[in-house]
Parts: sequence; structure tokens; C-alpha cells
Amino acid sequence: MPEAAKNSTYGRRRFVRNLAAGAAAVVAGIPQSVLKSSGEDYHVKKREMYFRRLGRTGFLISEISLGGSPLPDWSLFRQIIDRGVNYIDTSHTYNNGNSERQIGRLFKEIGRDKVYVCTKFHAEGRYTEKSIIESVEGSLRRLGTDVIDVLSIHGAENEADLTDQRVLGAFEKLKAAGKYKFRGLSCHSNHPRVIQTAVESGLYDVVQLGYNVFDIQEAETDVKTYEDYLGQSGIKDLIAFAKTKDVGVVAMKTLKVGGRRQDLAKYKTGTTSIFQAMLKWALENKNLTAVVTEMLNYDQMREDLAAVGIPLSAAERRSLFLCVAEHTKDYCHMCGTCQKNCPSRIRTTDILRYLAYAESYGKTASAKAMYARLAPDQTAFSCRDCGACRRQCPYGVDVRKRIADAHRILCG
Repeated sequence: MPEAAKNSTYGRRRFVRNLAAGAAAVVAGIPQSVLKSSGEDYHVKKREMYFRRLGRTGFLISEISLGGSPLPDWSLFRQIIDRGVNYIDTSHTYNNGNSERQIGRLFKEIGRDKVYVCTKFHAEGRYTEKSIIESVEGSLRRLGTDVIDVLSIHGAENEADLTDQRVLGAFEKLKAAGKYKFRGLSCHSNHPRVIQTAVESGLYDVVQLGYNVFDIQEAETDVKTYEDYLGQSGIKDLIAFAKTKDVGVVAMKTLKVGGRRQDLAKYKTGTTSIFQAMLKWALENKNLTAVVTEMLNYDQMREDLAAVGIPLSAAERRSLFLCVAEHTKDYCHMCGTCQKNCPSRIRTTDILRYLAYAESYGKTASAKAMYARLAPDQTAFSCRDCGACRRQCPYGVDVRKRIADAHRILCG
């Protein structure tokens, strides 16, 4: 792995240069058919939806795919599928397993071959090979299917978990039993180490990571509202690196900033909402396979699916970048720097993610439940107010204030 990914104190630009160089070094050994990203051959249109290949799985999945935490009501769910969405991301924990049950009902009504499903298990705490296998078998029962298209580790944040014998043993036994086709992982933090380990290991076919307009890589000359566009997150380079190994990349949390609950109408450009602009921006990345988003009412479905296949205009880009500039201090990149440098070992990255669920997605109940599961010494209650988190944040977020906000909101 590049040295910059091992040392968070290295400059962000140096990290990006090193990572880009590492990616370029392996390009020569990859067939050109894998690396193509120009012209219109990176996606295909069927009816009103565009589809891209999910890496070496060979699955052609819809550019806008459906997140299952939670799924929409049944009538809307069917409409979304009828409009071309054919990939659903879920987990055994979503809505107490009811997300998987609803997908199982869909399989019965339209046939198993019409939709691809990714479901996930947790590898944390006192997990064992046996507990993983039991979790996956429970998912299979709820889904009412014999095989999962993509089986993923849920929220991998420690790269060692990816090669842990308990995880690999469970994967191997489940594969031998024909219980899944391809393996993957989702990642909420520590992206450089986790994603590079997954890609370089050759053990994982799909990675799912947060990717949104706050990961802008280069400054635009016509918008100079803040310096360096929050620095270089490196996410774009990780996606490119995965592409060189033909690993499929699915983006999540593309609409995270502002979510559905804040009034961002001021950034609307003509008939294009800021959320549509966010989706268009993400889908400009031809190394990306799809964006997973939740569509919980008809307006959200109409809004999100209308963004497919339409390029981002110059005016939309300016509004988008203005939104980023004005909301920068509210957004956590989930890089994990604050958490690594907290002398009290508070789970700051997790806490800020839970806060985003409450503030941006309206998932206050589940956010409170997740916060309550943290040990008391991992919460804001144990903060010494030393300011290390705020000083270490590469993006200028007032972490101390935000975890205090979280404690107030999630304990209320």
C-alpha cells in the first residue's frame, strides 16, 4: 500500500499522487476492454434506464440502484423496479430483517432472475465463522432464495477483517455450498486502507463506499469560494484503482449532505434540484458502476430516476459547488482521522455518522439505537474537550461541537 495511506499525517496531495502512481503502475496488465471509460461504451440504455457492468461479476446493473434501509412501501417498490432499477442493496439488520423479506416477496412475484441483490453480514465484536454462516443462512431464508448475488461484509473499517480466517472461512464454506455468487464489502471509514486491501487481495469482487460531491478532487476556476475544495479525499483515486482490477464499485451516501430533510431549494438550477445534480456529478465518474439511493416516496423516485443519462450542465455544476462551499463545515468525510487522534478513544467517526442519519435522513430512532449501543466511554460523555479532534480534522469540521450536538440529539 502507498506510504501515504499508512500515515494520515502525510499531505493530502502527496497521498493522491502516490495512489495515482500506484494505480497507473498496474494499468499495463489489464485488458483494454476493462479500462475503457471514454465514449458511450461504458453504459448501455434499455428503455429509460442506463446500465453499467459491475466489474468482473458481469452483472449489468442500473446506474441508479435501490438502498434497502428502508425500502419504500410495496406499490412504490414495484414502480421503481418496473422503471428499470434492477439492483437492491440490503442487510440482515435493515428494518429488523423486513427489508430482506420484502425483497423475497418481490422475487416470488416477478422471478428471481429480474433483480440482483446484495445483502450483508457483520464482522465485528465476538463474531465467529459459525455466526457469520448462521447470519447468511437467515438472510437466505428471509429472501426466499437459494443464492445471494453479492454477499458483503457490512461496514468494514479494519483492513485486517478482510483477511481474517473467520471471515474467509465463512466465505469459503458458503461458496462451496453455492450460497452466493460474488463477495464484497461496504466501507464507512478508513477507506484508503480498507478499499486498497480489498482490491489488492483479489478476494473481493465489489466494493461499496461513500462518494459524493464533497469528494471533489480539483478546484474549478469559476468558483473560488473556499480553498482546495476541502482538500483531496482520495476517494476518486480509490475508485479508479478498483477499476484497474475490474472490481465493481457502488457508491452510497451520494445525497448525504443535506439529505432529504434540509431545504436546499436555493441551489436549484432551472428544473434540476440539487439532489439531481449530486447524482449527475457522481455518475460522471465512468469508473463507478452505480449509485445506491433510497427512494421512499413518489417525488423522490421521480427526482432520482430523472437524473439518469443526463449530463451535468455548467450552471448546475456552479450551483453544486456553491452548495458544497456553504455546507463544508457540516460534513464529515468519514476519514477516521479524528477518531484515531482522540486521546479518550471516543468513537467520533461513528457518532458523526449516526448524527447524519438523524439530521439528513430522518432516521432518528435508528440513530438513537446505534448511539445507545456504544459503551459510555466511547460517547461524547467522555470527551475531555482537549480539541485534538478539531485540530486534526483535515476538512475543518468542528468535531467537538458536532459530537456534542449528537449527544444532545441522540440522547433526547
